[in-house]
Amino acid sequence: MTDLFTSYQLKGLALKNRIVMPPMCQYSVEAKDGKPTDWHHVHYVSRAVGGTGLIIVEMTAVHPDGRITDRDLGIWSDDHIPAYRKIVEEAHKYGAKIGIQLGHAGRKAEDAEQPVAPSSIPFSERFKVPHALTTVEARELVQAYKEGARRAVEAGFDTVEIHGAHGYLIHQFHSPLTNTREDEYGQDLSLFGVEVVGAVKEVVPADMPVIMRISAKEYVEDGYDVEYISGTGERYRDAGVDIFHISSGGEGPIGSGGGPSARAGYQVDLAHHIREKLNVPVIAVGLLDDYEDASRVVRQKEADLVAIGRAMLRDPYWALHASRALKVQADIPEPYLRGF
Repeated sequence: MTDLFTSYQLKGLALKNRIVMPPMCQYSVEAKDGKPTDWHHVHYVSRAVGGTGLIIVEMTAVHPDGRITDRDLGIWSDDHIPAYRKIVEEAHKYGAKIGIQLGHAGRKAEDAEQPVAPSSIPFSERFKVPHALTTVEARELVQAYKEGARRAVEAGFDTVEIHGAHGYLIHQFHSPLTNTREDEYGQDLSLFGVEVVGAVKEVVPADMPVIMRISAKEYVEDGYDVEYISGTGERYRDAGVDIFHISSGGEGPIGSGGGPSARAGYQVDLAHHIREKLNVPVIAVGLLDDYEDASRVVRQKEADLVAIGRAMLRDPYWALHASRALKVQADIPEPYLRGF
C-alpha cells in the first residue's frame, strides 16, 4: 500500500517519502539584494534534518521588480548562485531533495517603483496601477524565467517549480479577469505560461521534472473554475510540465475562499480533479496538518505528494513526528535518536 512514507520517483527525481515543504515567503533579505541569508540556510536545512522528502524554496524572483517585497529572494543574477548552492549541498546531506520556485509578482509587486502586468489593472486600491507590458517586454520576461532556471541548475537544485498561482504574473496572464490584452498574449491567454514552460525546459536537464503551481479556482465574482484551469493545465502539460502543485485563489483579497473558514484538505478535491482530468501527478496542499489526514490523501490516491505548509513552520521536524505517530520507520539523524 502506498502511504506517506513510500518513496517516489519522477524522471530523475527520487524522493524518500511523499512529504513536501511548499514555498513560503520569509521576507528576510535585510540587504534587499535577493541573496539568501543565514536565516534561509537554517530555515531550509532544518526541514531537511527534520525528514522532509522535497523542500521547495520560496518564490524567488526572476527580475528585481518581480519581488513581492524588496526583502524577498531573487535569482536574476549569477551572483545569487553561490548562496543557493550552499543550501542545496547541506540539504542533500540529510537525504532531502530541494527545488526552487521561480516567480514574478506582476501587479502584486508591492515595492516596485512601477509594477508590471499583462494589463493596466491594479490588484486593489492600495496597490499601484501597473504598467501593461508591451509584447517585447513580455518576451523579455520569458527569457528572465529561462535565465533563472539556468542559475537554479547551476546551483544544484533537483527540480524547478514555476509559480503560476496566487494572482502573480503567470496567473495574471491566464486569467480572463486580469488579461484584457489585444496582442497574441491576449488572444491566447495560456501563451505566456506556455512560453515560460518551454523556455525553462530548454535549460534544465532532460531527467529533471518541472513542477508548476496553479490556482485551480478563483474565488472572486466571475473568477474561473477548475474546468477552465484544466484546459489551461493541458496546455502547460503539453509544453512540458511534469507535475502540478494545486492551490487556489490569490486573485482577490486575503481570506477570499480560504482563511478561517477553510477546512483541512480543502483543496484536495481540486488536486484530485486535475490529476484525473490531465492524467498527471499532483501535489496537494491546504491545511493538511494532521498526520493521518496527509497520509490518507496519498493512500486514497487523491494526490501523489502532499505539501505541509504552516504546520511545518511550527514544526521543522513534522515528517519525523509523523513517522512516529503513524508507526513508520524513518531515517532519524543519529544525534536525535535518543529523542525518538
